[in-house]
Amino acid sequence: MSDLAPLVIAAAKARGLMIATAESCTGGMIAAALTDIAGSSAVFERGFVTYSNAAKTEMLGVPAETIAQYGAVSEEVASAMAAGALAHSRAAIAVSVTGIAGPGGSEHKPEGRVCFGLARTGAPPQTWTCDYGAIGRGLVRHHTREHALSLILTSVK
Repeated sequence: MSDLAPLVIAAAKARGLMIATAESCTGGMIAAALTDIAGSSAVFERGFVTYSNAAKTEMLGVPAETIAQYGAVSEEVASAMAAGALAHSRAAIAVSVTGIAGPGGSEHKPEGRVCFGLARTGAPPQTWTCDYGAIGRGLVRHHTREHALSLILTSVK
């Protein structure tokens, strides 16, 4: 369980904000952390697990050209995922994650690289990239979940 999830839920409730998630490398872990909290239905609107490129395009409207040009693990795709989650939900804030949890990676996109997107109604999406390194799939996913929750928390405060 995440220590941040109850804080995210409480902060979103205090501000009357609904949350959506768009997840690739975490496979729904962010949504699960939020919905582990009793009363989360008051603020958690929906979660998209878009593991494949096709799912990113079909469910979130990420342009296939953006994926082809920048790759699925890019701030451009993370931005489009967050914007798509916001557009395809009733949420006021959406977080997205896309990364290489491992094993594997390449010289240009190493194992442990995760791109994050955060979109809020009425504002352009923001993006970040974290390089966790080859620390193992489980730890990359854990750190990704926690960082995504911290981004939401900072945004709703």
